[in-house]
Amino acid sequence: MLMRIRIDLAYDGTNFHGWAKQPTLRTVQGELQHALEKLLRIQSGDQFLQIVVAGRTDTGVHANHQVCHVDVDEVSLQRCVGYMQTDAIHALEYRLRRVLPSDIAVHSVSEAPEGFDARFSALDRTYVYRICDDERSYDPRLRNCILRIRQKLDIKLMNEAAGLIIGLHDFGSFAIPNPNGTTIREVKTAYWERIDNRTLLSETAKKTQIAYNPDTVESGLLCFTIVADAFAHNMVRSLVNACVQIGMHKKTLDWFEEKMQHPLREGSTGPIDACGLTLEHVEYPQDDLLASRADLVRAKRSLD
Repeated sequence: MLMRIRIDLAYDGTNFHGWAKQPTLRTVQGELQHALEKLLRIQSGDQFLQIVVAGRTDTGVHANHQVCHVDVDEVSLQRCVGYMQTDAIHALEYRLRRVLPSDIAVHSVSEAPEGFDARFSALDRTYVYRICDDERSYDPRLRNCILRIRQKLDIKLMNEAAGLIIGLHDFGSFAIPNPNGTTIREVKTAYWERIDNRTLLSETAKKTQIAYNPDTVESGLLCFTIVADAFAHNMVRSLVNACVQIGMHKKTLDWFEEKMQHPLREGSTGPIDACGLTLEHVEYPQDDLLASRADLVRAKRSLD
């Protein structure tokens, strides 16, 4: 009998060639599948061990909260218990954390509720793209998870562009459809925001004789937050690139609006560097709505 297992995880995408498993390249799915096959003692290539993910991230893209599921037979699941005095789910969680590489972290492993599908049951996904556009505050420790731009960006114009993204649109100018798929997506919110300077020392420390209080590493970063029911390939990074071009005064709002109204993929609407992008959250409905949500999402979208 098969049991559907939900895995919540995070990863630093710097040294991965994206999520999806590839024969000769290091990927997140490849590392996770190898670990599962080892712990469950499943021969590599068995067809039933298929990992389904909420959102396939590209090469170099990070995840603070990714979700996937895998169907495992209960006999195989019991194999990971060994000498441990615990149930199979907690044994799998414990062992996964110890065999996966340090650039993947397992938040939790659980039995998925009936009707759960990591991809199709999701209500929405949240991505954040982080930029440092202030040379005076650039922190090289963050180089793998932010984009460094050597001029101050016009956040006001960028937010005007972001406002045009919200709603149900065909993002064909900024995305690549899957085979037999579409670039129609519903964006629920999209905005640029500069993180306020946040001091490092606590209120308790301020009451001591310490006369200084440096800023935290996130202070001053320019962040683009976007929430949508789903995203097409390269969609977020291409939208960010367009906004950045507007923020640098290299492109106009009229140009952006034209691209939104007439979806056409061409050279000026390609993706920005992957390093600044992180999948931050995947939201699901309550358990009794999981199956109906999955059925709804599987239907092909239209602007109607």
